Amino acid sequence: MINQQYLDEQLRSLKQSYHNCHPYPHIAIDHFLTQKSAQTIHENFPLVTDNVWTHYVHFNEKKHGLTKKEFLPKSVQQLIDEMSQPQFIKWLEALTGIENLIPDPDLEGSGLHQTLKNGFLNIHADFTAHPKRSDWQRRVNVLIYFNKDWKPEWEGALELWDQQMESCVKKISPDFNRAAIFSTGRETYHGSPTPLKCPDHESRKSIAMYYYTHSTVFDKKSTIYKPRPNEHQKKVFFWFDNFLISSYSQLKNIFGLDDAIISRILQFFNKK
Repeated sequence: MINQQYLDEQLRSLKQSYHNCHPYPHIAIDHFLTQKSAQTIHENFPLVTDNVWTHYVHFNEKKHGLTKKEFLPKSVQQLIDEMSQPQFIKWLEALTGIENLIPDPDLEGSGLHQTLKNGFLNIHADFTAHPKRSDWQRRVNVLIYFNKDWKPEWEGALELWDQQMESCVKKISPDFNRAAIFSTGRETYHGSPTPLKCPDHESRKSIAMYYYTHSTVFDKKSTIYKPRPNEHQKKVFFWFDNFLISSYSQLKNIFGLDDAIISRILQFFNKK
């Protein structure tokens, strides 16, 4: 399903671009999958439903995720399996310069993502340790988009911000069959913070895969959201939401909680 021959042929130039990009190593690659594979996934991308999707709805985000592999379309399962194979991982290691990458069999926070009209994801730095494997350090994100004829006025671009959270350095439109790949760390701030203005029948669709390395010494942090310069008056809300997320992450690590639990709680309070 991956357009591997094309990726192999372009590896040298892609690698150079990846490491020269600002504000941190990243790249956007069009035609990432074969056209047939991208079209198949697009046609089979499931609608958001209450029973199988996890609903991430709180101050800092309003989006939906599907991480349970048994509920994923077969084409998506096949792609995830292919992105977990040595051939692709070797290519990803060569691109990023990070050795011994490990795909996540649990799809913690990854899998299918979908954002509906008025949805958003505030600027943040990702959690650094795998929720179930404390010696796995998160290193690389691979996002693949499945949005045909996406219009700029609908918003939804992936924004990459500088370390000081002073300005957006890069915007990547979530166009069909485009992959966004970037290294992750404590100051790799990114998100899609402007609420979507797409029609009711449209949504922002993507597949996310996160890759880790074994490490016994690194700074273990949960996801941290940051206000943009025009949002400083809302600092207290960012702080409180970050506190709740950090507390939940600790409980999740201790008790092995499922995100579906917090999803149902969030839905309850949002309905209220």
